[in-house]
Amino acid sequence: MSKRLCTPAIATILTLSSAILSAQSNPAPEGHWVTTWATSEQMAATTPDPPVLPPTIKMPDFAHMKGVQGPPPLPVLANNQTVRMIVHTSIAGHKIRLELSNAFDLGVVTIGDAHIALHTSGSSIDTTTDRELTFSGRKTIDLGPGQIIVTDPIALDLKPLSDLAVSLYIVKTQGTPTNHNPGLHTAYVSAGDTTAAASMPSPTLNFSYVWLRSLDVVAPTNTFAISCLGDSITDGFRTTVDANTAWPTLLASRLNQRSNGPRVAVLNAGISGNQVLHDGAGVSALARFDRDVLSEPGVRWIVLLEGINDTNIHGQINGPGALTADDLIAGYQQLIARAHLHGLKIMGATLTPEEGVWLAGPTGEATRQKLNDWIRHASAFDATIDFDAVVRDPLHPERLRVEFDSGDHIHPNDEGNAAMANAFDLNTFMQ
Repeated sequence: MSKRLCTPAIATILTLSSAILSAQSNPAPEGHWVTTWATSEQMAATTPDPPVLPPTIKMPDFAHMKGVQGPPPLPVLANNQTVRMIVHTSIAGHKIRLELSNAFDLGVVTIGDAHIALHTSGSSIDTTTDRELTFSGRKTIDLGPGQIIVTDPIALDLKPLSDLAVSLYIVKTQGTPTNHNPGLHTAYVSAGDTTAAASMPSPTLNFSYVWLRSLDVVAPTNTFAISCLGDSITDGFRTTVDANTAWPTLLASRLNQRSNGPRVAVLNAGISGNQVLHDGAGVSALARFDRDVLSEPGVRWIVLLEGINDTNIHGQINGPGALTADDLIAGYQQLIARAHLHGLKIMGATLTPEEGVWLAGPTGEATRQKLNDWIRHASAFDATIDFDAVVRDPLHPERLRVEFDSGDHIHPNDEGNAAMANAFDLNTFMQ
């Protein structure tokens, strides 16, 4: 019997056939997971960080704020209750999953049922879109202290900039829930398991996200996310509740209006009162960076707007122990280095004016100016955004423009947030 020889032509045909069969048995990936919405929670119990004030600044009398009426910021959750929370997404997807976190609680939280659906109005949902969520195939799960859990993926066609209702039936919990406050969307709590209800029966209201960390979607491989790391100005404090007017949300709207290019999610990683260097309102930005930014799938860019709380609480005095601009610059450099270590780009935002705030003073203002000068000119960030120039009064640059002032002289209103979102050159994020 003669040995058959494999000619070059036959070898080429065999190689092509093998490649075709391999592609048929291993189809190309449909995309990758990208976070379309997220919020930042306290990661550990923190104590109030009282400001160190010079003699010229006196603590105001807050007695007039007692007895203010309205829904509480946090729900009073006990056993056998359902909480329904509204999230406003950024990018589209056809497969979704939720991440839940028990970072703050000291006890176990038992979740007996979980649903997600498109939100219509108030506490109501589109019941045709209601989906029950499972955890490793199970309907119920115990969420232990410090744990993060991910739901099983489900099919749901999600358009960009959608409102979703996430409903969690809490069988058992202990103490204050892991939360993000303020949530800037009304949340609803009812007795019993009402996760699948078309609307919540006799609900109590609050303005927080509890145990809810993020929402991911499967998106095309060129889709990515921008994480906005900051304090209350990024969080959207004093913008209109249920109106989606925080600057990260408005930036997401701009990015989704583009007719071409990759889809880009925008995630709000702001915590009201947060600081770069010190714990207080949540742990510091340095401490929460890995969990709130790096762990979210698909993040490619970071926008950093933080430091005014460090300045107000620790930097209004001179002498030993006073926070300086150089201290904060060192903190910024650490965040830049850690972003670059993971292949991410980071944009630095200048700190906005605050004259008229009771904590503000000349020492802190000098620090703010030095920080902004460094952000603009040191070329340490991959890009910069000059929020200070956008919202300051051109005739009195230490002060917010009147038309952008929410009334407390530090937090921009809806119009101010729109001006901040419109100041971005969107092409920067495509680099």
